[in-house]
Amino acid sequence: MRFAGKTGVVLGGNSGIGLAAARAFQAEGARVAITGRNEATLA
Repeated sequence: MRFAGKTGVVLGGNSGIGLAAARAFQAEGARVAITGRNEATLA
């Protein structure tokens, strides 16, 4: 858990590289906040 206790902010997290980055941070133990253009696809 490299990022345990850390918070990451990912811009453009709806899809593609942004979504992959958000998932990678989460897998490493970080809390993740994401933003994107389409609120419906932010999950």
